[in-house]
Amino acid sequence: MQRVSEPGPWVLGIDLGGTGATGSRIALEPAGAALGSSRRLLPEVRTGISEGATNPLDVAETLISAVRVQWPDAPLAAVGIGAPGVASLAGDPAAELPRLVAAAGGASVALAIDAVTAHLGALAGSGGSVVAVGTGTIAIGTDLRSIWRRVGGWGHLYDDRGSGAWVGIEGLKAAILTHDGVTTDAAALLAAAVARFGPAPEWPAQLSTRDDRGAILADFAADVAALAGIGDPVATRIMSTAGTLVAGTLAAALDPRLPWRASGVGGVFEAGGAFIAGFEAEFVRLAPDASLIDPAGTPLDGAVRLARLVASGDAPVGHPPFLWLS
Repeated sequence: MQRVSEPGPWVLGIDLGGTGATGSRIALEPAGAALGSSRRLLPEVRTGISEGATNPLDVAETLISAVRVQWPDAPLAAVGIGAPGVASLAGDPAAELPRLVAAAGGASVALAIDAVTAHLGALAGSGGSVVAVGTGTIAIGTDLRSIWRRVGGWGHLYDDRGSGAWVGIEGLKAAILTHDGVTTDAAALLAAAVARFGPAPEWPAQLSTRDDRGAILADFAADVAALAGIGDPVATRIMSTAGTLVAGTLAAALDPRLPWRASGVGGVFEAGGAFIAGFEAEFVRLAPDASLIDPAGTPLDGAVRLARLVASGDAPVGHPPFLWLS
């Protein structure tokens, strides 16, 4: 248990990690202070949310309760939650809100898909389009009021173009071709895959039947990015193509009714190099009149901003399947 010295009430932002590849991030801060000031952070939590696995709202409930135990003298005014897969993994999100409100001690709760909190962080609450790229890829163009345009985010089996899971799949595809003698150019990727997963004949058992395979594939994307960083040609091509695909997703989320402004967030952007080069070149080609700007903040900042909007009474109207308010 920890004590807080700042006056309340407080707002709580939760950025739920998409899979075991990424942790959930939690921030508590005074509602009346500037965004980011006097912020209390919980250690990153690896949640293991994935397709067919943990209900993200079970995780959110646990995290809210943990915050209240750690800071019992920080009364909550509002909670903002960004959750991947919430529309598909949580049944009826609106029906789940009362238990989150109860966990928060009666505070108001805003629940959003992760693209919305990524948008709120990157564009600081203004209109435009944002792509979030981690284990999956999803873009949204919105003014947070009446315009909601979603592109992507349909899962790694047939979508999530350019995501961590997509990069991992492409890396394994190249590796198995070299393993089978069809090609000879992916020896480095094959060695990396063997180091991570063991001999190639063991890969199907490790990947095909697991609910968290998206997370495992996204973990391997880090190996692909590392090889691209030292100039491996196959890995470089994969990362460049990933950037190109992400740019296409972002460009498709632009809407003529919105400011022609766009940004990108998420762990895959940290790969830099070929990914960023491919992303920027393709976005300029597809949307030469749009402004591609650096993100103003993180998805966690967006979750906190959402909580602040709720606490101040200025929250957007709930708009399923993007946003639900208690």
